[in-house]
Amino acid sequence: MTTVLVEKADRLATVTVNRPDKLNALNDAVMGDLERAFAGLAADPGVGAVIVTGAGPKAFVAGADIAELATMTGLSAVGVAARGQSLMQAVEGCGRPVIAAVNGYAFGGGLELALACHLRVFSRTAKVGLPEVGLGLIPGYGGTQRLPRVVGRGRALEMILTGEPVDAETALRFGLANRVVEPEAVLEEARRLAGAILGKGPVALRLALEAVLRGEEAGPGEGMKAERFLFGLAASSGDMKEGTGAFLERRKPAFRGL
Repeated sequence: MTTVLVEKADRLATVTVNRPDKLNALNDAVMGDLERAFAGLAADPGVGAVIVTGAGPKAFVAGADIAELATMTGLSAVGVAARGQSLMQAVEGCGRPVIAAVNGYAFGGGLELALACHLRVFSRTAKVGLPEVGLGLIPGYGGTQRLPRVVGRGRALEMILTGEPVDAETALRFGLANRVVEPEAVLEEARRLAGAILGKGPVALRLALEAVLRGEEAGPGEGMKAERFLFGLAASSGDMKEGTGAFLERRKPAFRGL
């Protein structure tokens, strides 16, 4: 991979979009490298959590490559959107908590990538938005679906229909950012958040993510059924026996992910 870097240490993988001269814009090469990166991470049992960030001080991912979008036809655009949605689903559904370290601008496809992550740590100088309507387009990589779930319908529609960006403090108030820190501390805070997660039971983490995602896709009734089933799976795991045993014995659990 030439446009995406993957580093692994202590069960934490860091995925960096490495195209700073173009503000890490999502062109065909970046999309392909992200697809390969997340396919590899999903298959790696040694990875317990993932951080996604952008190279350089200015941008997380500034958006899709406008020069590539400008060549689309109505028919080809459907394929472009399908590929983008598939990538975001691979991020969201990789089976590990994924944290976006939003270190700068995240517009269009960049914000859609951050939305596909489960948690988001923002730099205080970050700005994010979905400006597609200004190009005569709409968000096509899942933004119209995920943003309302995160910030609510009214706020999402305002962001989508005006195309205007919001700053980090507004993102925090909307619930779009989980945490806001100084620019130099974004990765450190994302690692701290990942560390708090990695100490928990791996089986429970995977099943909790699945329960939330199933509920969003199927609605509350089916989501409750899924939760009951996944609760049962968790209860049958070795991690549950270790976690409850450690609590009763007043010791730190030694989870094995089984």
